[in-house]
Amino acid sequence: MPPHYTLAEGCPYPDASTSVQLRDGRGGGLSLLQDTQLIENLAHFSRERIPERVVHAKAAGARGVFKVTNDNSDITCADFLNGVGKKTECLVRISTVGGESGSSDTLRDIHGFSIKFFTEQGNQDFVFNNTPVFFIRDPQKFPSLNRSHKRHPSSHLPDATMFWDFHTGSPESIHQLMVLFSDRGTPASLRQMHAYSGHTYKLTKEDGSFKYVKFHFRSKQGVKSFNREESEKINGSNPDFLIQDMYEAIERGEYPSWDLCVQIMDPKDAESYKWNIFDMTKVWPHSDYPMRKLGQLTLNQNPRNYFADIEQAAFSPSTMVPGIAPSADPMLQARMFAYPDAQRYRLGVNYQQLPTNRARTNVYCPFERDGAMTFYNYDGDTNYVGSSVSPAVFASSSSGRGKVASTITEHEKWVGEVVSHISPVEEQDYEQARALWNVLGREDGHQDRLIGNVADKVRLVKEGVLRKRVYGMFVLHEMLSMADLIEMFGRVDAKLGKRLEEVTEKQVV
Repeated sequence: MPPHYTLAEGCPYPDASTSVQLRDGRGGGLSLLQDTQLIENLAHFSRERIPERVVHAKAAGARGVFKVTNDNSDITCADFLNGVGKKTECLVRISTVGGESGSSDTLRDIHGFSIKFFTEQGNQDFVFNNTPVFFIRDPQKFPSLNRSHKRHPSSHLPDATMFWDFHTGSPESIHQLMVLFSDRGTPASLRQMHAYSGHTYKLTKEDGSFKYVKFHFRSKQGVKSFNREESEKINGSNPDFLIQDMYEAIERGEYPSWDLCVQIMDPKDAESYKWNIFDMTKVWPHSDYPMRKLGQLTLNQNPRNYFADIEQAAFSPSTMVPGIAPSADPMLQARMFAYPDAQRYRLGVNYQQLPTNRARTNVYCPFERDGAMTFYNYDGDTNYVGSSVSPAVFASSSSGRGKVASTITEHEKWVGEVVSHISPVEEQDYEQARALWNVLGREDGHQDRLIGNVADKVRLVKEGVLRKRVYGMFVLHEMLSMADLIEMFGRVDAKLGKRLEEVTEKQVV
């Protein structure tokens, strides 16, 4: 039978271009409630949209393959990272963070980089960004951070006062702010940017030993950025520029690729390292912990249906295979709850069963059953844990997450002490931002461009006291009648703070 139109249940339909009408003999007619196609068409159209992501709403996506290029057996038992030449199917979604789904993708923003590996041990998700650090290290601040970057609840407009009021009250964000307002904040291509875990993870072995690591995806195409003028020009002519660039490159057969690398730290070294390794606002300098390559990711297939493949794709840092484990990083721990909870809201309680998310392995999960849109057809023996007639057994304790210790180790005691107090801002919070400022000084005009980018945003703040807080100087609190040192850009470098003030105040209207 040749291809033909059907209803959703598969029943053929004679004419998909018109509704059924009862003719009156004079050319007129009445629509009939029995017109199943019309009713289904209209009813489904009203339900085509699902809630978009609160953050990371706009994205490009593609499928590809990860290939192991190095022997990694000395650091992890993760199956997909072992065996030189081993290949694993992948799904990647690269997104902006702050804007809505219809916003421009070339505006200054952090970009998310999410990867799902369909491994032989189940799915492995990485949910990374294109910057090695983040604005905050305390998850309690996460909702406020994102609200301050979005639209004002009264005006429904982007609001510079909200933005800078939050960040001057959370000066640990200075390192990320300097990355964001450098040229790195406006990538010229999704194919030409790196991606970083930011978080500290563990790579584990079957004997329970582990190493702390930070993951890096290094673009094989190099890194390319727009300056502010270029970004704004393209934003006005093509708000979908980065999505189009990625899609068309893959269609041409110019498949982008990234090297997956790690920095490795021994747990004992972490106890004496100069920075808290669970602090997401800090990097590990490569001079201390050099990169080691694990494999290569290549994207080679565009989605056939964007909504089904990419919009419904769900990623979570909590999705880990044996051989990879979380650290005590408070931000990572919070994201491990927040991400799957967001998908349960957006897609439904069984979002893992959608084709784009479904594991390629046999899933035998008595912990979750029934609910809306259940697709797995478990037999009755999987109804509960511990059934005497069930063929399933529990995995070995040496499955790679680390054996369960009978007592708390000295290292675990140290971890508990380190992460118990993460909010105070200290001098070390400015050290890496200061180092970045010096690095930008090696590139012609980059320091000036950063100052111009920040000034362009700060000039929109009408309150002069708040602008001074951004520059970084003593500010007199009118209500408290006292001076307070607000430590932002001027604390990184006195000349930076002074120059930022000069440029901004000339622009203030």
